Amino acid sequence: MNESLHTLEPKRIWAFFQELSRIPRASGKTQAVQAWLKQFATDRNLPFVQDAVGNLVIRKAASPGKEDRPSVCLQAHMDMVCEKNADSTHDFDRDPIEMYIDGEWLKAKGTTLGADNGIGMAAQLAVLDDTSLQHGPVECLFTVDEETGLVGAYGLGSDVLKSDLLINLDSEDEGEIFIGCAGGMNSRFTFDFEQEPLPDKYFCFQVNLSGLQGGHSGDDIEKGRGNANHLLARFMWQLHQMTDLRLIDYKGGNLSNAIPREASFSAAVPHEMKEPIRVEVNCFLADLEEEYGDVEPKMRLDVQSIAKPEKVLRKADSTRFISALYTCPTGVIRMSQRMPGMVETSLNLASVKPVSDQRWIITTSQRSSIETAKQALSQRLEALFRLAGMDVEHGDGYPGWKPNPSSALVQNVSDAYLRLFAKEARVRTIHAGLECGLFLSKYPGLDMVSFGPTMRGVHSPDERMHIPSVQPFWDLLVETLRVL
Repeated sequence: MNESLHTLEPKRIWAFFQELSRIPRASGKTQAVQAWLKQFATDRNLPFVQDAVGNLVIRKAASPGKEDRPSVCLQAHMDMVCEKNADSTHDFDRDPIEMYIDGEWLKAKGTTLGADNGIGMAAQLAVLDDTSLQHGPVECLFTVDEETGLVGAYGLGSDVLKSDLLINLDSEDEGEIFIGCAGGMNSRFTFDFEQEPLPDKYFCFQVNLSGLQGGHSGDDIEKGRGNANHLLARFMWQLHQMTDLRLIDYKGGNLSNAIPREASFSAAVPHEMKEPIRVEVNCFLADLEEEYGDVEPKMRLDVQSIAKPEKVLRKADSTRFISALYTCPTGVIRMSQRMPGMVETSLNLASVKPVSDQRWIITTSQRSSIETAKQALSQRLEALFRLAGMDVEHGDGYPGWKPNPSSALVQNVSDAYLRLFAKEARVRTIHAGLECGLFLSKYPGLDMVSFGPTMRGVHSPDERMHIPSVQPFWDLLVETLRVL
């Protein structure tokens, strides 16, 4: 693998990307990569500053003759989403990412690749390291913990950056220039329940739904993929209508910004339902294959007997959990009327996690390019889960980035793309959240764009990066810096 990466162009970017893949950088655990970046700057006599939350800014003086040019900030985030397949033994706190080339794509073995946003960091490092480039003053902002609530962008002081131009390197489609993004908010719903002894003559079983694609809860939400929590809630509700279903446990999903790929529940039913349950599993899987087979070809639904526990959820508590989870909307809520073909508002039924023997936490993620629509969707969720007797907690959320198609920076980048590739780049907004909205709230005069190489399956173990798209991404960045 190492030898294969060394043959790829541009060499400097790939070398830094490979180096970053060896450094653990899960959200909330970026201390090692922070130390590595500071050593990188020290070794090259580049000044740097670090703020209270861990964001790092490394500066590079203008190349000779370019001292009068405006300063440009290049920005990417340090952390990566750490997702892995159920059978993976990878330890994100210590193991390097195992990468391999599959045709034109770079992938990882059973885990996320970390191209989001490692390739953006690698481009920043390549600019800082390459003394042959032509550019004005450059500062590279490396933010912390973007994936878990834009912590670094929230904590960034209003006096840290010196630039009036910012290029965000956290996009995932080569040939597209992003000039706006959706705002977002996470919500948590606390399900407290009581347990009672397992009734006599009950059969206990576990159902596992796995093999779904998952993906980014913003950029992939309109692709019709299955949400493991929603689909399993549907199955639980169907069983609940057939018989006296008593839940034992439930877990599904992991991160708020990832569409859940796997979920499972354990339950007890009267013993005479043992065989009918197995039949229903097969029938439900057939239904899912009919509905989702084209987009979820690896989907699996398995059932197995389990040992009888001492206690199960009370019937009333099982009922309100199943009803609330199944009623919760997920996926695209509304398409944009202002920008046809773009998602305006969406919801991800992200995760259900046990936090104690008698408490589970349900997490959702709401996104919208319209602030009032985001708030209204959050209120709708609050109304739903309060009806089910659950406590509600909304996060602070983050603002969207309002597009400015007439900005000088957008025009410069668009012109550079046309000169380089003899075709026009697509200028658009993205439904995923970027840190740019928060930067704009702290630096109202910032002129911003975002671009990057092509990636697919981010926030899932299917994450992959299109190798041929990295060279034009780099060429566009170099040309933009040259002409600004």
